Amino acid sequence: MIHRLFHLFVWLSRINCCRGFGIQSPTDYAFVRYVINEHCPYYAYEQLGLNDSWLQRKLGLLYFRLANWRQPDVVIDRVGASSYLSAGCRKSTITQNGTSIELALLADASDALPLLGQCNDRSVLVIEQIIRQPTQWKQLIEDVRVTISYDLYYCGILLFDSKRSKQHYYVNF
Repeated sequence: MIHRLFHLFVWLSRINCCRGFGIQSPTDYAFVRYVINEHCPYYAYEQLGLNDSWLQRKLGLLYFRLANWRQPDVVIDRVGASSYLSAGCRKSTITQNGTSIELALLADASDALPLLGQCNDRSVLVIEQIIRQPTQWKQLIEDVRVTISYDLYYCGILLFDSKRSKQHYYVNF
């Protein structure tokens, strides 16, 4: 019961950040609307995470949509979401480490700092539990290589498109 009230509080505190409200960039709006907060069922939703907790499934379905959107050849998975990732992109090789980063899921923000040098314009880093690591998260979003960042409360997403100007978004996820 306490957890549900807490999740309701988090959702209400970010009510003005729902579904891309206030995002001026069409690209960023589309990413929030159709990848982060997509509510229409995808082809594999019925089979994924049926025994997972509410939050594990919510994050897992986000990872599924990210893999489906990015279609990476290699995914670094350090959070244990391989079933979601492989359903989102069947051609992906899922590993714990990699030399080039297309999509990486990390449990800790400190794991992201050494990986920044391997990121390119197509890289996507997802860091779980950023709310518990505010100093490291702030370091990451202030790094000059990170151009677009999304704070979803339960996780953060970093993009590295060098053609874009720096932008940070709070999203009600």
